[in-house]
Amino acid sequence: MTPDPLAAAFDAVTPFTVGLEEEAMLLDAETLAPADRAAELIARVGTSPATAKLELPACQIELTSRPRATVAAAIDDLAAGRRTVLAAGGEELRPAAAGVHPFAPAEGGLNGGPRYDKAAATYRWAARRQQVCALQVHVAVGGAERTVAVHDALRAELPALAALAGNAPIYGGRDTGLASVRPALCRLLPRQGIPPALGSVQRLRADLAWGAASGAVPEPGFWWWELRPHPRHGTLELRVPDAQTTLADAAAVAAVAHCLVVELAQRHGAGERWPELPSWRLEENRFAACRDGVAATFADPVSGARVAAGDHLLALIERLAPVARELGCATELAGARRLVAANGAVAQRAVAHERGARGLAGWLADRYADGVAPADAAAPAEPVAAAR
Repeated sequence: MTPDPLAAAFDAVTPFTVGLEEEAMLLDAETLAPADRAAELIARVGTSPATAKLELPACQIELTSRPRATVAAAIDDLAAGRRTVLAAGGEELRPAAAGVHPFAPAEGGLNGGPRYDKAAATYRWAARRQQVCALQVHVAVGGAERTVAVHDALRAELPALAALAGNAPIYGGRDTGLASVRPALCRLLPRQGIPPALGSVQRLRADLAWGAASGAVPEPGFWWWELRPHPRHGTLELRVPDAQTTLADAAAVAAVAHCLVVELAQRHGAGERWPELPSWRLEENRFAACRDGVAATFADPVSGARVAAGDHLLALIERLAPVARELGCATELAGARRLVAANGAVAQRAVAHERGARGLAGWLADRYADGVAPADAAAPAEPVAAAR
């Protein structure tokens, strides 16, 4: 029998490990505007694990963790990366993490190289507007069939994760009225938002083959849905969260994502199956999360019954508590309650109201260093107090 490389990729992982990718922007230390100097910073720090690598925008870096057993260990990797980047930036460059820069021009410079040159040639004006930053959470489910089943079930909770992690309300120097403007910018590119249900490993295989044959999706990294099975890593990758300003906030969001994937995988292993939900219904909730964040109101995708996003999130956190204890992330999951009360979008708005968009950029850069020392890794920032 011919080996199946797709199935092998998802079989080869250690189930329930977690990995994080954190995008951040580089700011000019004097003007606080985006600094298109990511390649220069990369040359200073190298490409060792948990340090920075390039992304499409010339002002953007990405930190990656190793696959870890716990969220805390993955966050420690990001903390090491943040320390390295802060040191490399010196007095000239200040890194900051949020969904978007608060007053940058709509279009920005792009990095070069075969992959990014192809993206720039293909997407043109839209590519120059992708000055956005995300927190991406990878969870190894184990087995292609179970990975696809969890992918399809998890689609329904993407709006809740988006509401919790909304962190991009100020853009172009003004309040957008949204909890996160990032999805609106991402939608200038194809394959965005809630993914279609896959239904089977055969459908995943067929979609990957069609994308490659057509040239539209030359490799799996160009599937930009907010949730995707990632054959290269053998994981489910959640791409819905905005980049989080502090490591404490990133840990809380990652814990919810990690626990949710593991809980669904355990339920699938116990024989539970879920109906395929129409994407357009889920997109209605996704827009509510984009607009109102933790203050949104969702509609049950089956019955249409209305529920406050905050109430839904608190119930979800309570439901996931036993899984968090199993995974060793009970403290990080409990931190998500703080975000339900006031997430990154709420904090940014409070700062912008007091200090304006430029003051907000400085505040974001100040917060990047929060929690990078091992002794402070679990300490949450106090964003609203800092705004006063």
